[in-house]
Amino acid sequence: MLSFTFVLVAVVSAAFFVLARQRAQSIAGGTPAVLHSRPNYHGLYALLVSALAGMAVLFLVGVTWSVMIERGLTADIREAGPDLSPIEIELVLSDAHAIADGRLASRTDPLREEIAAKISSQTTLHDYGTLILALGAAAGMGLWCLRSADAGWRARNRAEGIIRRILMVMAAIAIATTAGIVLSLIFETINFFNNIGWQIHKFLFGTTWSPLSGVSAGQLDPNRVGAIPLFAGTLLITVIAMLVAVPIGLFAAIYLSDFASNRVRSWAKPMLEILAGIPTVVYGFFAAITLAPFIRNSGESIGLTIASESALAAGIVMGIMIIPFISSLSDDVINAVPQSLRDGSYGLGATKAETIRQVVLPAALPGIVSAVLLGISRAVGETMIVVMAAGQGANLTLNPLEAVTTVTVQIVMLITGDTEAATAAGPAFTLGFTLFCVTLLMNVAAQRIVRKYRELYD
Repeated sequence: MLSFTFVLVAVVSAAFFVLARQRAQSIAGGTPAVLHSRPNYHGLYALLVSALAGMAVLFLVGVTWSVMIERGLTADIREAGPDLSPIEIELVLSDAHAIADGRLASRTDPLREEIAAKISSQTTLHDYGTLILALGAAAGMGLWCLRSADAGWRARNRAEGIIRRILMVMAAIAIATTAGIVLSLIFETINFFNNIGWQIHKFLFGTTWSPLSGVSAGQLDPNRVGAIPLFAGTLLITVIAMLVAVPIGLFAAIYLSDFASNRVRSWAKPMLEILAGIPTVVYGFFAAITLAPFIRNSGESIGLTIASESALAAGIVMGIMIIPFISSLSDDVINAVPQSLRDGSYGLGATKAETIRQVVLPAALPGIVSAVLLGISRAVGETMIVVMAAGQGANLTLNPLEAVTTVTVQIVMLITGDTEAATAAGPAFTLGFTLFCVTLLMNVAAQRIVRKYRELYD
């Protein structure tokens, strides 16, 4: 019903756009110069005001009313069953919602049926009441815009002011979301370190990672939260992935931008970018079923012992996945280098290879660094390929032929496990905060490199 109300508010707002524009045209009388703002701005202002009023009422009334209904139903259940625990009250309410919606409930009794009847009646009143109020607000503000329109009405200034405020609110939401994410990580990290007695060095430099094996009465064993094996595994797989992705992606970009004909480029670049659209689980299957057995069999043929799940297999497949990111971005950056730089190099007698090596690549270095940084971030945050091809055990090793795990895999395992969420959240959020700090430092370093070389080629 709320989606239907949303559509109706949008339709009413669009109708007022047409009406306001027509009214402005009639006021102009065939002479648009008498108007302060063009008719389209009158229509846009009416549309914005009408839509914002309707959406605000729809959100505020709909949410507030729903909360009040839930509180009232909870009070009715508590009054009918004073001995019920909070969990039992939630179960009764959930079953009542299922009965009201026509779904199968875990249990049916007179109390649940009574609450379901109240839910049905109050939901109907809520839906139609919200519909009437939202449409009334949209229509009322739209009519006010129509009555306010005249030759001197500054519709353009008002409409642009509303749009500017909307953009400002969207930017504030993005900033607030970022701040909320960072604060949630910080608070959970503080709780985690508080549980281990603020022995931060054991987390950063410990070599044993098994945070939930020593859980007792909600406390964590400080000797089992050493994250070095996770950092080592993440670093190892990322390095292997970048050793695969950076040379192939960069050389492919150089070929497509400076050596390939238009015909070759027209089909080669789209084919290369198809790799970016393949789901990571498909890469994981390829690594686990095809590449990992091939590496193991090849190693055994020359006398090497290679694990069924290895960092090498995960890193190679992850590098293949990252190739289109580096290749596409590097290609765009290289093509953006002014042709005058190339022509000047050719005029001095340099060959095409020398021009690319000594002129084009240095000029495009800031963009290439950004592409590599994006690839590293993609590798650090990948989970599915590591789970399927590298393993889940925390193994402290730099041998790419052995099984390792990464920070993101352990976060998923902690959050989705059967252990109490409050106990598992601490290690998981702490790992996330550590990863956030590392990524932030990488961004700062990359920005310094970009700024340094960009100044040389402005």
